[in-house]
Amino acid sequence: MITELDKKTALILIDLQKGIVGFPLAHPVEGILANAAKLVDAFRKAGLPIVFVNVNPAGAKWTTSRKDPAPASNIVFKEDWAEIVSDINPQPDDIYITKHTWGAFFETALDEELKKRDITGIVIGGISTSIGVEGTARQASERGYNVTFVTDAMTDMVASAHENSLKTIFPRMGETGTTGDVIAKLD
Repeated sequence: MITELDKKTALILIDLQKGIVGFPLAHPVEGILANAAKLVDAFRKAGLPIVFVNVNPAGAKWTTSRKDPAPASNIVFKEDWAEIVSDINPQPDDIYITKHTWGAFFETALDEELKKRDITGIVIGGISTSIGVEGTARQASERGYNVTFVTDAMTDMVASAHENSLKTIFPRMGETGTTGDVIAKLD
């Protein structure tokens, strides 16, 4: 349940990019993108910052570390793979962050951009719930941000991982609610 949003809250949307929205997902991507677009519109109307995060793992150290199974470190991505999808109406004045790991704070300017705007809370959604969203939320929580998770504006490639994040992890880091709940708190 969302009790409130900080007056200085930013919307952070994770990996809603051309190369990821086409993956097989636990929930229909059209619904996720429609809810993300509603959030973008509401945050614009409220005059609050919007952060679009994309991922480019090419050359990242973690792709070459030992794992079972090992990720393909030599994947070649299409030229537009990292582009934010137009369905969610990205604008030039929005904040754009490219991450190379699961979390959007690691070795990026995200924290600096938020602090520059005196942001104390974040509303977060995107793909994948258990990877990019959870990784970024953990880092935000460690930095003292109030975190709000938009449960109907995120999905995962693995339904059980999505459910675990929603039911077990996220309530320990912040508050959860729907797109409608967040928009009601903005009004």
